[in-house]
Amino acid sequence: MQTKTTRIAAVLAAALLIAISTACGSSSKKSGVAGAHTTITTTLVGAGSTLVAPLMTKWQGEYSSAHGVTVTYGAIGSGGGIQAITDSTVDFGASDAPLSPDQASACNGCVQIPWALAGTSVAYNVPGAPVHMHLDGNTISKIFLGQITNWNDAAIAALNPGASLPNLKITPVFRSDGSGTSYNFTDYLSSVNAEWKNKIGVSTQPAFPAGVGAKGSGGVAGVVANTPGGVTYVDTAYALVHHLKFAAVKNAAGHFLFPSLRRVAAAAASVTSVPSNNELHIVNPPKKFPTAYPIATFTYVIIPQQTSHAAELRKMIFWALTQGQKAQYTAKLLFVPIPKKVLAASEKTLKTVHT
Repeated sequence: MQTKTTRIAAVLAAALLIAISTACGSSSKKSGVAGAHTTITTTLVGAGSTLVAPLMTKWQGEYSSAHGVTVTYGAIGSGGGIQAITDSTVDFGASDAPLSPDQASACNGCVQIPWALAGTSVAYNVPGAPVHMHLDGNTISKIFLGQITNWNDAAIAALNPGASLPNLKITPVFRSDGSGTSYNFTDYLSSVNAEWKNKIGVSTQPAFPAGVGAKGSGGVAGVVANTPGGVTYVDTAYALVHHLKFAAVKNAAGHFLFPSLRRVAAAAASVTSVPSNNELHIVNPPKKFPTAYPIATFTYVIIPQQTSHAAELRKMIFWALTQGQKAQYTAKLLFVPIPKKVLAASEKTLKTVHT
């Protein structure tokens, strides 16, 4: 019997194969005998973020069957998605990291639209440890800097009084590919630890000084699942699929919280305004948001502002921004409907896309 992980991997692999073999935004005409009805089928090809891939799997199946438009998606990482839309080899890219100024310039007229919202979990495989071990930003950064190397370290024990923490080596596992989840994680660590900010900084492909790398969200989750002592940062949906425990992380208000729908929504509520380029940062919200989970991110769809497939893309993305936010698609994967303020900005940007 196929596991849920296997089914997700199979769907994403199939989508990528279709994306490679299908001309971008192609239209195919099918007709029988002379005078027969002609059917036009449109294909929209996307690639990028592995974080949003489980949600895309639900979206593309539902949208394709309901609207007669085939949507395929290859989960190749945010960096790959940005490169693919820049090279015009796909109709849309997806990234959990906003475009840098250089990337925006290279993409030559692309717009980024927030279309999903999720939390990044700190997932671990530590036999005997609590289901939601308490960790704070300083301790997490020291683990990934290679400065805390054992699970019974005094710093971890102090955050988890009474817990049974084994004498077990810590193996940090990080994304080896260009990753928006890496961007979200390092954005958080840079906001809470000056040493991390100065030594490593914020990046889609940071130079981690310790640990082992793996490709994609499924890759890092799989390595941790098979590595006693392993720890990684990954979208909560992948932690759940791989049956991994994940930490309750201390927020600015001093509360230890694990990612949940309500807590990620509280982080998003910290958005006071949306800039013209739609770039948003919601890590480590101030203490006036006491229920906010501190490692959360918007994820973006990236499309050319001028494209021959503008009408099809506008329709598909508008569906994702509205119908696609319903609990039947998002809740079980711990994606949160984007707040009204961000939705208004996304719809405004979407209207600027034209042929």
